[in-house]
Amino acid sequence: MTAPGTAPASAGRPGGLVRTVARTHRTALALTLLVLAAATVALVWLHSLGDEARAGQRACATPPTDRLPSCAAVDAITADDTYTSGLSVIVTLLSWVMFPVAAWAGGALTGRELESGTARLAWTQSVTPARWLAAKLAVPAALLTAGTGGLVLLNVWARGDGDPDLAGDWYHPDVFVSTGPVAVAYALAGLALGALAGLVWRRALPAAGVALAASLLLHTFLERHREDLWPSVTRTEAGSFELPRSALQVAWADSPVNGVPLTRATFHPESHFWPLQYVEAGLLLAVAAVATAAAFVLLARRLP
Repeated sequence: MTAPGTAPASAGRPGGLVRTVARTHRTALALTLLVLAAATVALVWLHSLGDEARAGQRACATPPTDRLPSCAAVDAITADDTYTSGLSVIVTLLSWVMFPVAAWAGGALTGRELESGTARLAWTQSVTPARWLAAKLAVPAALLTAGTGGLVLLNVWARGDGDPDLAGDWYHPDVFVSTGPVAVAYALAGLALGALAGLVWRRALPAAGVALAASLLLHTFLERHREDLWPSVTRTEAGSFELPRSALQVAWADSPVNGVPLTRATFHPESHFWPLQYVEAGLLLAVAAVATAAAFVLLARRLP
């Protein structure tokens, strides 16, 4: 994705490093802009299908009544399937953006430049190693924050009222990540882990593989322990009851006490969406900060 080349002398001037990074990684930049444009068009189109898709989920009657349309007419609407499938693709892409970012950062952003000697050449042209790494991280970080954040806002807009039958429940893993700041935090964590892997291995392929594995491990760990990031709610009642669909069930127990059936449920209500988002995003940003600091320390100790 990166075309190795010599760093121009202008890299040492203000703004020169930014232009050099953009030019060196122009293929990755063009691909990113293309994906952003395609996702934006898709989300605008899905939003336009929203009303028709919701009509395909309406209650119906056979024969039709004054209040309910014919079931045959409702079944004939296919926009709901298209809408649901389209949103599913978008939320999956947003949830997995960390993986290609980490692999690219480890392989092309730092690993390949160290392996080919391009980085050392830049350091001989009035660019210190610290400034080189800062530019390498700042440019993609700004683009990832703006691009991923923009797509998250468009995704929320395209989801409309968030009908779980069409758009999925808020606690589904991909839906959760793609509808809040966690998506941006995952992308930044992937960038930092990839850059650190490139500096550690100083070879493109091993660095890309290690960065991808580390990102997958982090993503899987947080997904499995998401329900533990915020105190859950416990509801205990005699007899049985049902939790609302909007509740994320954590635990359920039926245990008679003195012959009286007792039901105990532990869950996260929908109001916990934002606390869970903020805590998970904070953890990811902490990982990104630690990985970034480690990269600068490593650069200062191991490289000229």
